[in-house]
Amino acid sequence: MADALPESTLAALDDPFAQLSGPLASTTRLDFQVVDSAPLTPHMQRLRLTAPELDGFAYLPGQDVMLLVAAEGNRPVRRRYTIRDLDPAQRLLTMDIVLHGDGPGERWVRSAQPGDRIEGIGPRGKITTSATADWHLFLADESALAATFAMTESLPADSQATLILEVPEESDEQELNAAATIRISWLHRLGAPAGDPAALAAEAAEVELRPGRGHAYVFGEAKVVSKLREVLAERGFSEDQVSPKAYWGRGRANASHGEPARDA
Repeated sequence: MADALPESTLAALDDPFAQLSGPLASTTRLDFQVVDSAPLTPHMQRLRLTAPELDGFAYLPGQDVMLLVAAEGNRPVRRRYTIRDLDPAQRLLTMDIVLHGDGPGERWVRSAQPGDRIEGIGPRGKITTSATADWHLFLADESALAATFAMTESLPADSQATLILEVPEESDEQELNAAATIRISWLHRLGAPAGDPAALAAEAAEVELRPGRGHAYVFGEAKVVSKLREVLAERGFSEDQVSPKAYWGRGRANASHGEPARDA
Protein backbone atom coordinates (compact mmCIF):
# COMPACT_ATOMS: atom_id res chain seq x y z
CA MET A 1 0.00 0.00 0.00
CA ALA A 2 1.16 3.54 -0.72
CA ASP A 3 -0.55 6.83 0.09
CA ALA A 4 -0.81 9.37 -2.72
CA LEU A 5 1.62 11.59 -0.80
CA PRO A 6 3.64 10.79 2.35
CA GLU A 7 2.86 12.74 5.51
CA SER A 8 6.18 14.60 5.33
CA THR A 9 5.33 15.91 1.85
CA LEU A 10 1.80 16.88 2.86
CA ALA A 11 3.10 18.83 5.83
CA ALA A 12 5.50 20.84 3.65
CA LEU A 13 2.99 21.80 0.95
CA ASP A 14 2.22 25.43 0.16
CA ASP A 15 -1.46 24.62 -0.30
CA PRO A 16 -3.90 27.30 -1.53
CA PHE A 17 -6.72 25.08 -0.24
CA ALA A 18 -5.33 24.60 3.26
CA GLN A 19 -8.35 26.53 4.52
CA LEU A 20 -11.75 25.64 3.07
CA SER A 21 -13.08 29.18 2.76
CA GLY A 22 -14.55 31.37 0.05
CA PRO A 23 -15.80 29.15 -2.82
CA LEU A 24 -14.77 26.10 -0.80
CA ALA A 25 -16.64 27.07 2.36
CA SER A 26 -19.42 24.55 1.71
CA THR A 27 -17.07 21.68 0.86
CA THR A 28 -15.65 18.94 3.08
CA ARG A 29 -12.12 17.62 3.38
CA LEU A 30 -12.28 13.85 2.97
CA ASP A 31 -9.70 11.36 4.22
CA PHE A 32 -10.25 8.72 1.55
CA GLN A 33 -9.12 5.13 1.58
CA VAL A 34 -9.19 3.04 -1.60
CA VAL A 35 -11.63 0.14 -1.40
CA ASP A 36 -10.98 -1.24 -4.87
CA SER A 37 -10.02 -0.24 -8.40
CA ALA A 38 -10.79 -2.19 -11.57
CA PRO A 39 -11.24 -1.65 -15.33
CA LEU A 40 -14.79 -0.79 -16.34
CA THR A 41 -14.13 -0.50 -20.10
CA PRO A 42 -10.86 -0.38 -22.09
CA HIS A 43 -10.51 3.36 -21.40
CA MET A 44 -12.27 3.69 -18.03
CA GLN A 45 -11.27 2.69 -14.50
CA ARG A 46 -13.83 2.33 -11.71
CA LEU A 47 -12.45 3.54 -8.39
CA ARG A 48 -14.30 3.08 -5.11
CA LEU A 49 -13.33 5.04 -2.03
CA THR A 50 -14.49 5.26 1.55
CA ALA A 51 -14.07 7.97 4.20
CA PRO A 52 -15.52 8.68 7.64
CA GLU A 53 -16.61 12.10 6.35
CA LEU A 54 -19.07 10.47 3.92
CA ASP A 55 -21.52 10.25 6.83
CA GLY A 56 -24.05 12.94 5.93
CA PHE A 57 -22.16 13.87 2.74
CA ALA A 58 -24.53 15.37 0.13
CA TYR A 59 -23.97 16.38 -3.48
CA LEU A 60 -25.84 17.23 -6.68
CA PRO A 61 -25.69 14.96 -9.74
CA GLY A 62 -22.77 16.09 -11.89
CA GLN A 63 -20.66 17.42 -9.02
CA ASP A 64 -17.16 16.13 -8.37
CA VAL A 65 -14.45 15.63 -5.77
CA MET A 66 -10.95 17.08 -6.05
CA LEU A 67 -8.19 14.58 -5.22
CA LEU A 68 -4.67 15.54 -4.17
CA VAL A 69 -2.82 13.19 -6.53
CA ALA A 70 0.77 14.53 -6.52
CA ALA A 71 3.08 17.45 -5.72
CA GLU A 72 5.34 19.62 -7.87
CA GLY A 73 7.96 20.91 -5.51
CA ASN A 74 5.95 22.20 -2.56
CA ARG A 75 2.80 22.85 -4.60
CA PRO A 76 -0.08 20.37 -4.59
CA VAL A 77 -1.43 18.89 -7.81
CA ARG A 78 -5.13 18.07 -7.75
CA ARG A 79 -7.48 16.47 -10.24
CA ARG A 80 -11.29 16.62 -10.25
CA TYR A 81 -13.38 13.50 -10.82
CA THR A 82 -17.16 13.28 -10.99
CA ILE A 83 -19.07 11.40 -8.33
CA ARG A 84 -20.64 8.50 -10.21
CA ASP A 85 -22.44 7.09 -7.19
CA LEU A 86 -22.60 7.28 -3.41
CA ASP A 87 -23.79 4.54 -1.09
CA PRO A 88 -24.33 6.41 2.19
CA ALA A 89 -24.98 3.28 4.24
CA GLN A 90 -21.66 1.76 3.19
CA ARG A 91 -19.86 5.13 3.06
CA LEU A 92 -18.78 4.15 -0.45
CA LEU A 93 -18.13 6.71 -3.19
CA THR A 94 -17.66 5.58 -6.80
CA MET A 95 -15.74 7.41 -9.53
CA ASP A 96 -15.37 6.31 -13.16
CA ILE A 97 -12.10 7.78 -14.42
CA VAL A 98 -10.93 8.02 -18.04
CA LEU A 99 -7.56 6.47 -18.91
CA HIS A 100 -6.13 8.50 -21.77
CA GLY A 101 -2.50 9.38 -21.13
CA ASP A 102 0.18 9.75 -18.49
CA GLY A 103 -0.84 12.69 -16.33
CA PRO A 104 -0.41 12.80 -12.54
CA GLY A 105 -4.02 11.86 -11.86
CA GLU A 106 -3.96 8.89 -14.19
CA ARG A 107 -0.65 7.68 -12.79
CA TRP A 108 -2.16 7.62 -9.32
CA VAL A 109 -5.38 5.95 -10.49
CA ARG A 110 -3.47 3.21 -12.33
CA SER A 111 -1.35 2.45 -9.25
CA ALA A 112 -4.09 2.73 -6.61
CA GLN A 113 -4.45 -0.34 -4.39
CA PRO A 114 -6.92 -1.22 -1.62
CA GLY A 115 -5.90 0.56 1.56
CA ASP A 116 -4.11 3.45 -0.17
CA ARG A 117 -5.04 6.84 1.23
CA ILE A 118 -5.65 10.12 -0.57
CA GLU A 119 -7.09 13.50 0.37
CA GLY A 120 -10.26 14.75 -1.30
CA ILE A 121 -12.24 18.00 -1.21
CA GLY A 122 -15.84 18.16 -2.30
CA PRO A 123 -18.43 18.37 -3.52
CA ARG A 124 -17.44 20.83 -6.23
CA GLY A 125 -19.10 22.03 -9.42
CA LYS A 126 -22.00 24.30 -10.33
CA ILE A 127 -23.64 22.30 -13.12
CA THR A 128 -26.46 19.87 -12.42
CA THR A 129 -29.72 18.99 -14.12
CA SER A 130 -32.17 21.79 -14.88
CA ALA A 131 -35.33 21.53 -12.80
CA THR A 132 -37.41 23.58 -15.25
CA ALA A 133 -36.47 22.03 -18.62
CA ASP A 134 -39.09 20.15 -20.61
CA TRP A 135 -36.36 17.89 -21.99
CA HIS A 136 -32.59 17.45 -21.82
CA LEU A 137 -29.79 17.14 -24.39
CA PHE A 138 -26.32 15.87 -23.48
CA LEU A 139 -23.35 16.25 -25.86
CA ALA A 140 -20.14 14.86 -24.40
CA ASP A 141 -16.99 12.79 -24.84
CA GLU A 142 -15.79 10.02 -22.55
CA SER A 143 -14.31 12.49 -20.05
CA ALA A 144 -17.87 13.40 -19.06
CA LEU A 145 -19.53 9.98 -19.16
CA ALA A 146 -19.70 9.77 -15.36
CA ALA A 147 -21.34 13.19 -15.09
CA THR A 148 -23.70 12.55 -18.00
CA PHE A 149 -24.83 9.18 -16.64
CA ALA A 150 -25.18 10.42 -13.05
CA MET A 151 -27.27 13.39 -14.19
CA THR A 152 -29.42 11.33 -16.56
CA GLU A 153 -30.07 8.66 -13.95
CA SER A 154 -31.25 11.36 -11.54
CA LEU A 155 -34.03 12.53 -13.88
CA PRO A 156 -37.60 11.57 -12.92
CA ALA A 157 -39.54 8.99 -14.90
CA ASP A 158 -41.61 11.59 -16.76
CA SER A 159 -38.47 13.29 -18.15
CA GLN A 160 -37.01 12.93 -21.64
CA ALA A 161 -33.34 13.08 -22.56
CA THR A 162 -31.22 12.69 -25.67
CA LEU A 163 -27.58 11.67 -25.23
CA ILE A 164 -24.91 11.93 -27.94
CA LEU A 165 -21.67 10.48 -26.61
CA GLU A 166 -18.27 10.21 -28.28
CA VAL A 167 -15.97 7.37 -27.15
CA PRO A 168 -12.81 5.77 -28.53
CA GLU A 169 -14.45 2.51 -29.68
CA GLU A 170 -17.57 0.36 -29.38
CA SER A 171 -16.20 -1.52 -26.36
CA ASP A 172 -16.21 1.78 -24.42
CA GLU A 173 -20.00 1.96 -24.47
CA GLN A 174 -21.73 1.53 -21.11
CA GLU A 175 -25.19 0.51 -19.96
CA LEU A 176 -27.39 3.34 -18.72
CA ASN A 177 -30.06 2.57 -16.12
CA ALA A 178 -32.41 5.54 -16.14
CA ALA A 179 -36.07 5.97 -15.24
CA ALA A 180 -36.52 8.75 -17.81
CA THR A 181 -37.24 8.17 -21.51
CA ILE A 182 -33.83 8.10 -23.19
CA ARG A 183 -32.45 8.28 -26.70
CA ILE A 184 -28.74 7.53 -26.82
CA SER A 185 -26.31 7.64 -29.74
CA TRP A 186 -22.69 6.51 -29.50
CA LEU A 187 -20.02 7.98 -31.78
CA HIS A 188 -16.84 5.88 -32.15
CA ARG A 189 -13.57 7.65 -33.00
CA LEU A 190 -11.93 4.43 -34.19
CA GLY A 191 -8.38 5.76 -33.95
CA ALA A 192 -9.13 9.39 -34.76
CA PRO A 193 -7.68 11.85 -32.23
CA ALA A 194 -9.81 13.02 -29.34
CA GLY A 195 -10.69 16.69 -29.17
CA ASP A 196 -11.84 17.15 -32.79
CA PRO A 197 -15.25 18.87 -32.77
CA ALA A 198 -16.38 17.55 -36.17
CA ALA A 199 -18.44 14.51 -35.15
CA LEU A 200 -20.23 16.01 -32.17
CA ALA A 201 -20.82 19.32 -33.99
CA ALA A 202 -22.40 17.48 -36.93
CA GLU A 203 -24.72 15.62 -34.58
CA ALA A 204 -25.60 18.80 -32.69
CA ALA A 205 -26.56 20.45 -35.96
CA GLU A 206 -28.92 17.63 -36.95
CA VAL A 207 -30.29 16.15 -33.72
CA GLU A 208 -34.06 16.27 -33.37
CA LEU A 209 -35.14 18.87 -30.84
CA ARG A 210 -38.16 17.82 -28.81
CA PRO A 211 -41.15 20.12 -28.27
CA GLY A 212 -40.99 22.59 -25.40
CA ARG A 213 -38.04 24.31 -23.78
CA GLY A 214 -34.98 22.11 -23.68
CA HIS A 215 -31.70 22.36 -21.81
CA ALA A 216 -28.35 21.29 -23.25
CA TYR A 217 -25.31 20.07 -21.31
CA VAL A 218 -22.10 20.40 -23.31
CA PHE A 219 -19.11 18.63 -21.80
CA GLY A 220 -15.62 17.64 -22.96
CA GLU A 221 -12.58 19.23 -24.60
CA ALA A 222 -12.45 23.03 -24.28
CA LYS A 223 -12.52 23.96 -27.98
CA VAL A 224 -15.14 21.30 -28.71
CA VAL A 225 -17.37 22.77 -26.00
CA SER A 226 -16.94 26.23 -27.56
CA LYS A 227 -17.89 24.92 -31.02
CA LEU A 228 -20.94 23.08 -29.71
CA ARG A 229 -22.16 26.23 -28.00
CA GLU A 230 -21.98 28.02 -31.37
CA VAL A 231 -23.96 25.25 -33.09
CA LEU A 232 -26.65 25.23 -30.41
CA ALA A 233 -26.95 29.02 -30.52
CA GLU A 234 -27.57 28.75 -34.28
CA ARG A 235 -30.35 26.28 -33.52
CA GLY A 236 -32.06 28.70 -31.16
CA PHE A 237 -30.71 27.79 -27.73
CA SER A 238 -30.29 30.86 -25.52
CA GLU A 239 -27.33 31.12 -23.14
CA ASP A 240 -29.47 30.14 -20.17
CA GLN A 241 -30.48 26.94 -21.96
CA VAL A 242 -26.89 25.66 -22.22
CA SER A 243 -24.65 24.39 -19.40
CA PRO A 244 -21.09 24.15 -20.78
CA LYS A 245 -18.15 22.59 -18.98
CA ALA A 246 -14.64 22.01 -20.34
CA TYR A 247 -13.09 18.93 -18.74
CA TRP A 248 -9.78 19.11 -20.60
CA GLY A 249 -7.81 20.99 -23.27
CA ARG A 250 -6.23 19.23 -26.23
CA GLY A 251 -2.43 19.27 -26.03
CA ARG A 252 -2.43 20.87 -22.58
CA ALA A 253 -2.25 19.45 -19.07
CA ASN A 254 -4.90 20.68 -16.69
CA ALA A 255 -3.88 23.28 -14.12
CA SER A 256 -2.84 22.25 -10.62
CA HIS A 257 -6.40 22.71 -9.30
CA GLY A 258 -7.65 20.13 -11.78
CA GLU A 259 -9.39 22.26 -14.40
CA PRO A 260 -8.20 23.15 -17.93
CA ALA A 261 -5.73 26.02 -18.16
CA ARG A 262 -7.45 29.32 -18.98
CA ASP A 263 -5.97 29.58 -22.48
CA ALA A 264 -6.47 25.89 -23.39
